[in-house]
Amino acid sequence: MGPLDGVRVLELPALGPVPFAGMMLADLGASVIKVDRPADAHAGLEYPPGPLERGRRSMGIDLRTTAGADLALRLVERSDVLIEGFRPGVAERLGIGPDLALERNPALVYGRMTGWGQDGPLAQRAGHDISYLALSGALHGIGEHDRRPMPPVNYLADFGGGAMMIITGILAALLHARATGEGQVVDAAMTDGAAYLTTMTRQFAGTGHWVDERERNLLDGGAPNYRCYRTADDKYVAVGALEPKFWAELVHTLGADVADVPDPFDHDQWEACAEWLSAILLTRSRDEWAAIFADTDSCVTPVLTLAEAPDHAHNRVRRSFVEVDDVTVAAPVPRFSATPTEPGRVSTPGGDTDSILDEFGCDADERAALRSAGVIGAYDVDP
Repeated sequence: MGPLDGVRVLELPALGPVPFAGMMLADLGASVIKVDRPADAHAGLEYPPGPLERGRRSMGIDLRTTAGADLALRLVERSDVLIEGFRPGVAERLGIGPDLALERNPALVYGRMTGWGQDGPLAQRAGHDISYLALSGALHGIGEHDRRPMPPVNYLADFGGGAMMIITGILAALLHARATGEGQVVDAAMTDGAAYLTTMTRQFAGTGHWVDERERNLLDGGAPNYRCYRTADDKYVAVGALEPKFWAELVHTLGADVADVPDPFDHDQWEACAEWLSAILLTRSRDEWAAIFADTDSCVTPVLTLAEAPDHAHNRVRRSFVEVDDVTVAAPVPRFSATPTEPGRVSTPGGDTDSILDEFGCDADERAALRSAGVIGAYDVDP
C-alpha cells in the first residue's frame, strides 16, 4: 500500500534511470509489471537482479517478435503508465510506440527516457551520465581548480536529471489523465534534466555572482567555509558554515574569535582562511571533530563512506537505510503519514510471467504456444 495504490505501470527493459523510476513508483505503491528481455538480448554493461529491481513483478517477453509486441500492447490496455528507455524510434520499430499504445489506451501516460531526447542532432547517438552531464554545462563546474572535471558517479544525469524528472512528468501527466481522460507522451531527456538542475547556478552567473571556473565560487568548494578538509587520520570533515552566525559558532567552538581569524566573507581572504582552518582540522581525527561539533550549529559533519553511513546514529533513528535481499540500501522516500511505504521483494527476471498472463486471460494452451515460440519465458541474468 502507498499513495499510488491502484496505479498500474508497465516498465519496459532498460538500464539505469528507467529501473530506478520503476522502483520509485513501486515504492510509492503502484502495481508495476517489469518486462525483462531474453538473455541473448543483453549486451555490454549488465548487472544481476538486486534491490533496484524490487517491488515489481517480472515478465519475460521477447519484444523483438510480433507476438511479443502484441502481448505488450495487451498489457498496455490495462495500464495507466508505460515507461521505456529505448533510443528514439526503437519502440516504433518494435510495434509498441506511443501512437499504437495510445490507440489501445487513450488515457495512457507514455514515459520516454533517453539521454539526448527524442529529437536533435544527437538523438540517435550513444551516451552515458558523463556524456549528458558534459553537454548540459554542469560537469564543467565539478572538481578541483586546474584539474579535470570530476563526474559525480552517475547521480546527477541518470538519477537526478533522468529518473526524478520522468517521475515528476509521469505524476503530472497522470493527474491530467485522471481529470480529462487524455493520455500523453512524457519526453524526459537526461541532458535537459541535468541542465534544469543548474538553474540556481545559472542565476548566480547571470547576476555576476558566479565565475565559470571550478573551485572559485561559493558552493563549488572555492569558499573556505563550504568545502571538505582533511583530518589527522587521513579522513575528511565537511564544513558548510555559509552564514555569519554559523561561521561564528564554528570559530568559537575552535576556541578563537571571529575578529582574530581570516574572513571567509571577503573573497580576498579565502586562501588565508582556508589555510587557517585546514591547519586546525589536521590536528584531530574525523570522529574527534564530529564529537566536538556534534551539539553545535557549526555545520561541520563527518564525511562518511557508503559502508559507514547506515550506522550513524541519526540515520539509525530515522531508519534511513533498510535491508533488501541482504543488501543495505536507502529506505523509500519521501515519507507519508497516511500511506506508509515499504520496499517490496526483488523479482526474478521473467519469474511472474505465468501468473500475470493468468490475470490477463491467457490460458495454458496459449502460454505454451508462446513459450514454445520463444516469445515468453523466465530469463535469468547471470551475475
